[in-house]
Amino acid sequence: MKIAYVINSLEGGGAALPVPAVTRVMRNAGAQVKVFALTRRDGRALPAMLADGLDVATREGGEKDHLAAARWLDRELAQYQPSHVWTSLSRASVIGLVHGWRHHLPVVVWQHNAYLNATGRRLLHLLRKRPALWVSDSERVDRLTAERFQVPAQQRVIWPLFAADPHAPQATPWREGETLRLGSLGRLNTIKGYDVLLAALARLQAGGFAPPTPFSITIAGDGEEHSALAAAARAIGFDALHLPGFTEQPRAFLAGLHLYLQPSRAEGLCIAMHEAMQAGLPVIASAVGQMADTLEPGHSGWLVPAGDADALADALRTALSQPQQLAAIGATARARVLARFSESAFREAGEAALARLRALTRQSPR
Repeated sequence: MKIAYVINSLEGGGAALPVPAVTRVMRNAGAQVKVFALTRRDGRALPAMLADGLDVATREGGEKDHLAAARWLDRELAQYQPSHVWTSLSRASVIGLVHGWRHHLPVVVWQHNAYLNATGRRLLHLLRKRPALWVSDSERVDRLTAERFQVPAQQRVIWPLFAADPHAPQATPWREGETLRLGSLGRLNTIKGYDVLLAALARLQAGGFAPPTPFSITIAGDGEEHSALAAAARAIGFDALHLPGFTEQPRAFLAGLHLYLQPSRAEGLCIAMHEAMQAGLPVIASAVGQMADTLEPGHSGWLVPAGDADALADALRTALSQPQQLAAIGATARARVLARFSESAFREAGEAALARLRALTRQSPR
């Protein structure tokens, strides 16, 4: 099996960062793998790929020049001569499916997110019969894939894009006299729902809530909402919001918190939330994607409806009112994620996906 692994970009985000772990499972199973990135963007995911011994081809282009990207990929794959094309996210999937159709190659489509924009959903719906296999990063996205694109069960598998590391740095419990540190990892855009977080803080202030200890909120990530979020914090007089930009050390960042926030409007697996639980943090999250299945309300954190500032304010009020209990809730969160997302479970899910692909395509080695 000779796999062309096609990704949208080398951005340091959720879809590109797991590529070394994913392709390691493929290579350990005997496949040859090369990564093709349709654009570089910030390139933060590239060093880890190279360090893992991956061969990576990167196109020097943008995010909207789809025809140029398709032509580049066509040339690259004509040279590489893969037996299978494995794609990730809508742009790479659509271009990869067209290439697979032209050259009679089986194509695998990753589904990483519950959110698809209108164009991406329409194109994938038109091409829905082309993939040899659909791979979802969570049970929730698998169900959405079945509903949206009418994909039969034999052409769907689930491969969660997270393997818990029991040796990851652990958060230190809050102590009396400390500022309670809340935080989140994510791009500063509307999908992540940080505007809802600011609206929830405004509601707490309007209701006269006085937390027993000072608290701060740090959101580590870049994005177009930076100025709007900073302005919203100023408007309500909340001067403890910190927006330091992208962090190169997400594990250390999480280990420095006492409570993790993920108010997203849509998610697939949401690696960041699972990494927070891995660090022993209690979590307040929207009930979207895999978060709604992994997080146990009342045990490992709080779930609120997406976009509901009142419900988020209620959860914040409860959490902020009991800082001395947060560490115990975080310990429960850590135990749950270590049990459900072990390294062996990650490997076995990948091997099962490859076995299903081989069975579906009956592809002879090249």
